[in-house]
Amino acid sequence: MEDSMGVGSGIAIYFVIWWVTLFMVLPIGVRSQREAGTVVPGSEPGAPMLARLPMKLALNTLLAAAVFGALVLARANGFGLDSLPLPTPPSLR
Repeated sequence: MEDSMGVGSGIAIYFVIWWVTLFMVLPIGVRSQREAGTVVPGSEPGAPMLARLPMKLALNTLLAAAVFGALVLARANGFGLDSLPLPTPPSLR
């Protein structure tokens, strides 16, 4: 069995981690127009006042890189799904 992660697999895994962490980062510091007290006519009062997307995308990229780095480090030290002690289903005993 191959222990190293290929470049294509690494890119795909980083992409998935990046999207999952994006949903954790997006709500950080968001204030709605209603909370700010300045609702723009014709817009939804719950719409964000200031989204700060460039800052959130940069923060998300750093967070995803840290999670991906931890995954690569864990795999390099022999941790994987095969090392988890999972019970054997009764039908396979």
